[in-house]
Amino acid sequence: MKKPEFKQKDKEFKLFEHPIKRRDFMSISGSLALGFMISGCAVAQRPKLTKVSIAQADSYDRRLIRQKIEEMFNQLDGISDIIKPGDRVAIKVNLTGGIVRQGELPYSPIESFQTHPEVVRAVGELVKDAGAKEIVIVEGIFDDISYSATGYNEIAKPLAAELIDLNNPYPYNDFMEKEVGEGWQIYERFIFNRLLDEVDVFISIPKMKCHQVCGITLSLKNSIGLAPLQYYDDPDTPRGHRAGMHGKSGETRTRLAKVITDLNIARPIDLAIIDGIHTSEGGEGPWIRSTFNLIEANLLIAGKDPVAADAVATAAMDFDPDAPDFETPFNNCENHLAMAHEYKLGTNQLNEIEIVGAELEDVACPFKPCL
Repeated sequence: MKKPEFKQKDKEFKLFEHPIKRRDFMSISGSLALGFMISGCAVAQRPKLTKVSIAQADSYDRRLIRQKIEEMFNQLDGISDIIKPGDRVAIKVNLTGGIVRQGELPYSPIESFQTHPEVVRAVGELVKDAGAKEIVIVEGIFDDISYSATGYNEIAKPLAAELIDLNNPYPYNDFMEKEVGEGWQIYERFIFNRLLDEVDVFISIPKMKCHQVCGITLSLKNSIGLAPLQYYDDPDTPRGHRAGMHGKSGETRTRLAKVITDLNIARPIDLAIIDGIHTSEGGEGPWIRSTFNLIEANLLIAGKDPVAADAVATAAMDFDPDAPDFETPFNNCENHLAMAHEYKLGTNQLNEIEIVGAELEDVACPFKPCL
């Protein structure tokens, strides 16, 4: 396989500026006033920030990735608050597009648009060290060789992990219906593999990319692959992907962000680790022919708040995670990070996030958006 040619990280860039909006100013002012009233002091208590860790890695060397992710977990104050002895843990990866339908590519899918298994191996090892009893690696795969052709069989064996295709009900006899609950927007309930409801911990490990109809695709968007494809394709004109979630022509712009929010309410993410080492810009896969391009961002990002992790990753791509709907990088859609924040799934506000590890300004790598 030909060695991929990556666009190198720009030497100079200007990280987007974050003006304080009026609603943020009023919120901050209110918090300060409340602090004065409660304490009677001149200095208010600073609200606790959610932590997101950034690490740099220039390859998928096994030892390097293990070291970096272990350091990141330590910077997040460990994972013992998430992983308890005896827990069953599901790790959701992104193997979008499959292998067969892409044909012969001049680069490796796992070094361009699919989650690299070495990141999953390191997370799995650390999860087991924390006491997890069982690990399942899950994805609604596009073809039967998606796991084997991308190296997942090799990492699953030493982890004693099972590879699960979420398009099937296995290891159960049938699927379940999972209620979204109050506040659902598009789907009142989802058809899921029962594992998703029965595991103790759900971890999302996406690739860091742009997306044609979603702006950016990170941990929240990764949850689209939870739904069995056969139930969410276009019933009138099956397309081999979850076209039903996108809706009819013209609906996607105001529909997909709501679907992503519904999914993340139904199956919340407990821990997000974003693979941005060797990835792509300008689109989610090589089928975005006009703008898709490989890029070497050399980044890993992790957080216990998936919205915050996605927000920091978006900022590291030199985009504004609080950008208005239909503006870059959300050119063709609503901003699902802002919607997730509105629905209290986490925060996309950088002033509510404590970035630990590498400095954002030092590592940010401008990505070309998908127009």
